[in-house]
Amino acid sequence: MIRAALLALVAGAGIVSTPLTPVATAEVAPYRNCTEARANGDCDIPATSDKYQSKLDRDNDGLGCEC
Repeated sequence: MIRAALLALVAGAGIVSTPLTPVATAEVAPYRNCTEARANGDCDIPATSDKYQSKLDRDNDGLGCEC
């Protein structure tokens, strides 16, 4: 409700508004390599995970950084 009121106020003032984007946290940011992932306690990262990256899946079986 407050957001809608603010958007209406901004639109009425002729100011262009852009949607806010969420800031990525360290928890969901992709790992540089499997050593980093394992140090964080992550292994067998499924392709459906936001932490999965194809570079972490050497055998292309859908699991990154296999344990």
